[in-house]
Amino acid sequence: MKSLLTCLALAALPFSTLAAPVVELITNKGNIEITLDSAKAPKTVDNFVAYVKAGHYNGTVFHRVIDGFMIQGGGFDAKLQQKPTRAPIANEANNGLKNDIGTIAMARTNDPNSATAQFFINVANNDFLNYQSSTPQGWGYAVFGKVSKGMDVVNRIAKTRTGYMNGYENVPFEPIVIQKAILKP
Repeated sequence: MKSLLTCLALAALPFSTLAAPVVELITNKGNIEITLDSAKAPKTVDNFVAYVKAGHYNGTVFHRVIDGFMIQGGGFDAKLQQKPTRAPIANEANNGLKNDIGTIAMARTNDPNSATAQFFINVANNDFLNYQSSTPQGWGYAVFGKVSKGMDVVNRIAKTRTGYMNGYENVPFEPIVIQKAILKP
């Protein structure tokens, strides 16, 4: 009877009390640990974790770095060749999470539902990226987690010298490589 009551009590706990998935990005500038919010952004977290498990992020670079704004990566290799991706996912920006300092969000095109593998980490409170309405202009960018360790690494990356390279702006002159992305146990 006691074990039955324990099981029922555990089952009654809110989902958010269960361990949140954590991904570690091992970069040539240091490690960044990100705690994902699968309760508020389940499809986005599932998508990101699938790319991590597939090894997609291994060898990709932070290809767009703007100090005072964000660092973006996950889509290009060190030669700025775009990596193939799976189909885009639905935008979950209306989940209540905000594009605040240290949060991770999905990058996308002008189409609100075009996010695939690219992501960015905010180095400022970017309120203008938050969900405002279900219109093309108001959808915003889906936040799905937060840096839990390594924000010093993120800030160092944000200070990197950048320029124009292979048709892209704000590219670090020295490649900032995600050597490996791992889902922590």
